[in-house]
Parts: sequence; C-alpha cells; structure tokens
Amino acid sequence: MPVRHLYLARHAEPVGDGSRLTDRGVEQAALLGRRLCAVALDSVQHGPLPRAAETARVVVGQLAGPQVRVQQLDAAGDYVPSVPDRDEVAPEHADHVFGFLGEVSPSEAAHGATLADRAVRVLTGPEHGDADSHHLVVTHAFTIGWLVRHALDAPSWRWLGLNHGHAALTVLRFFTNRPPALVVFNDMSHLPDELRWTGFPDDLRV
Repeated sequence: MPVRHLYLARHAEPVGDGSRLTDRGVEQAALLGRRLCAVALDSVQHGPLPRAAETARVVVGQLAGPQVRVQQLDAAGDYVPSVPDRDEVAPEHADHVFGFLGEVSPSEAAHGATLADRAVRVLTGPEHGDADSHHLVVTHAFTIGWLVRHALDAPSWRWLGLNHGHAALTVLRFFTNRPPALVVFNDMSHLPDELRWTGFPDDLRV
C-alpha cells in the first residue's frame, strides 16, 4: 500500500529581523538539501516568510534529478496553532503554558487555528495514489510541533514542548492501514557540531 512521507524542516538560521538567512543559515540549508538529495521529492512547499522561502530555494538547489517546483503555502507559516482552555491543560503545567501564551490575542488565536486546521488537511493523511509520495515542507517550529502532535493523536496543547532547531529534519509517514509513524524528530545529523542547536532553547540542548 502506498505511503505518504512528509519531511518537515524548520527554516535555517535567519538574521535578527528575519529578512534573510545568515551565512551560517545558508550553509545549514545547503547541508539539509544534500541530506535530501537522494529523495525523489514530489513537492517542496514553504511558509510565506522570507526565511522559509530562502531556505527552500537553497535546499532545492542541492537536489539531484528533475527540478522540483517550489510553492508557497500559507498554512506552513509562523503562527500559534492552538490556544487551549485552561481546563484542557494538566494543572501542574497550566501556569507555564498560559504564561507562554498569555499575549496571544483572540484574533491571533482564531487565525492560527484556521491555518493549523488547513495544514492538517493539506499536508497529512494517507496517500491516495498508486505509489509512495515524498513531500518537503519548510516551515516553523510551532507548525512542526502541531503536525507531530496531530500525527501522534496527542492533546491539542501538546504542540508546546516539541522544539525544533534550525534546518533540523522531522519525518512523518502516513499509511492507509495503520496509524501515522514519527520516523525521526529534530534530526541534525546532517549538520556539523557548530551548526547544530541554533534556534533551540539553551536549557534544552543535549
């Protein structure tokens, strides 16, 4: 039975205003592209922000075989995918969760929820064709956390805590006859030590 392979990458390291990648970010993106050059990608999509678009272009420049079309996808953008009600969160974690989400306005929350639902509809689920498919999405840490949470059927607020480094790789597989599988998460094996863990909370690095 055909399998849908979803490759999720956070954009590479950007400059402070996010308008472009740093030199280190360009190197990260190139190495990610080399990591994926043996994969026959059917599509490459990226969020609308410049740092995601540039990362996708650099990655595609490293790919072998026929040129893959690069498309923008708003649902792969940078947004808060879900703001839970307080009674949805374990009491011992609620203060931390709502301290982190406290400045998200109702309009931002509604917009993020709409995009998050669209991301699930467009990017996940079993492959309906006759052959396996392979899709790369260059996006942001929150969106990756949301899609992983969805694949694992975890509570909606558990996208929180699924942190992701710049140009790291997460792979999900979707089947027709069994639950989705998380193959790798936040994999940085294609990056040398000096390019790993950028964009990741200092206290969580290992």
